[in-house]
Amino acid sequence: MTQGADGSPGRRTVLGAAVLGTAALGLASTAARADERDSGHGSYRDLPSPTVIAHRGASGYRPEHTLGSYQLALDMGAHVIEQDLVPTKDGHLVCRHENDITGTTDVAAHPEFASRKTTKSIDGVSLTGWFTEDFTLAELKTLRAKERIPANRQENTLYDGRWGIPTFEEVLRWAEKEGRRRGRPVWLHVETKHPTYFRGIGLGLEERLARLLRRYGRDRRNSPVFLQSFEPSSIQRLAGLVDSPRVVLLSAANTRPWDFVQAGDPRTVADLVKPEGLKWIASYAQGMGPTLDLIIPKDANGKLGTQTTLVRDAHAKGLILHPYTMRNENTFLPADFRRGTDPNAYGDAFGAFKVYFETGIDGIFTDNSDTGLLAAADFRG
Repeated sequence: MTQGADGSPGRRTVLGAAVLGTAALGLASTAARADERDSGHGSYRDLPSPTVIAHRGASGYRPEHTLGSYQLALDMGAHVIEQDLVPTKDGHLVCRHENDITGTTDVAAHPEFASRKTTKSIDGVSLTGWFTEDFTLAELKTLRAKERIPANRQENTLYDGRWGIPTFEEVLRWAEKEGRRRGRPVWLHVETKHPTYFRGIGLGLEERLARLLRRYGRDRRNSPVFLQSFEPSSIQRLAGLVDSPRVVLLSAANTRPWDFVQAGDPRTVADLVKPEGLKWIASYAQGMGPTLDLIIPKDANGKLGTQTTLVRDAHAKGLILHPYTMRNENTFLPADFRRGTDPNAYGDAFGAFKVYFETGIDGIFTDNSDTGLLAAADFRG
């Protein structure tokens, strides 16, 4: 069965991608050795280029932000594994894309939590559901994870209920164990979600995250971790707590980071991607994670247009670029690379990867690490 017809990776594909990922890491090892003598790890600039970042783990094949998703991405050979962090009622950091866990867990099937369903305003958006900050860690541990977009990824529902919600500390322990087994550090890409909102309810993320990073030795300049947020003030706060590499995430050009909205800062993302805005970001961060549309905008028909100057301008300020997100399914691809009429079938993801890599980006987030690794290998020749 072809990859387009079967949404799960074949054994040969997975093993091949893992070999490619391991070989690519080996290319960087020589340059990293001098740094390793001092810090125990290489610099983020020694990672393979383009760097393949597993978006929420291997979320194209397993329910996102589960240990199963992280493990599969690592086994495929992904260079960096992403986590999104939200807090529990009792202050633990857990890995969920959102604090609203209605669509990613079986919480609705738990009658004992029926009364917890509520409506909240999160970053100006009204949401009704169940939220991590209303549960203790012990209560969250009674829930099971499930596929977030089952209509698009029907095969992933096979794994519904197989894994629970991991804490970030559990992920750090997993990364340590896998790093020892593989003889190299496991790189993580860690996002603070809705930090202004959580600080406002007494559950600030940054200090909790910094304590864990220090406890597990990932608080230094060359530690194998990126810290990321859509709110620049969260990255600035982290810069005062740890020396780990930091990345500012950027959404659509006409949007404003929520902390800007709250602080009355009139700047939009369009302002931040101008040279002056990039200079400001470079004063406290080492990189940026723009949406792919800031690299190459799409026209009204969803086709790719002309590349912007963002890659060139960001590199001129010393910033690396890790844009998001590449997925294999037609519905998520630029119209140029869709194939057939089924929105959930695989399109020409390799073609799209090639176009984005040609822009000069340093890495990319993808739900399909095996596809990204093969595309990166093709690009490097």
